[in-house]
Amino acid sequence: MSVSPLERPSRRVEIAETALRLIATRGIAALTTTALAEELGVTSGALFRHFASRDAILEEVVSRVEALFTADFPSGELPPKARLEQFMRQRAATASRQAGVLRLMISEQFALALPAAAALRLLRLVHATQAYIVSTLREGVERGQFRQDVDPLALSITVMGSMQMLAVMRHLQLEGLDGERAAAIVDGVLALVSAPQTGEA
Repeated sequence: MSVSPLERPSRRVEIAETALRLIATRGIAALTTTALAEELGVTSGALFRHFASRDAILEEVVSRVEALFTADFPSGELPPKARLEQFMRQRAATASRQAGVLRLMISEQFALALPAAAALRLLRLVHATQAYIVSTLREGVERGQFRQDVDPLALSITVMGSMQMLAVMRHLQLEGLDGERAAAIVDGVLALVSAPQTGEA
């Protein structure tokens, strides 16, 4: 007897990841239970053996986004400059693998379509990301690794904006934006925020 695609373990995760992929590539309006079921090769009714509603699916989607983006915060034990560099390279890699997902983090359309609690979790994730970057930059300024003539909050916008733009460029599949080029962009942003003469503390 064959096993339904939704009877295997971790179906909730698979459903959420498929929904996330649909949202990232086609937009939140494309996430209907019919489209999701077709993508998974099941009936719409089969989805609701795992989730009570479409909102419950969206809650799980946000959980997948949280897991994806909290996993790439490097250890605070690293020196600030190495920490920021690792963070940016990991985000660039995420942009390469799942560019649409990175765009979702600041998508107003996505946030408005979410249940209120899930939208708040997404907002907290964005704030946590910025707080991590600002903290790293402030520590780096104190150690003389990052420039002191620009407020760390302003520098954090440069870092976050660059990572977001890299994701957009990846999503648009712009010619010439391969892994080597993405690495060069990261190097360029690091050069912009670094002190003219850096010294490892």
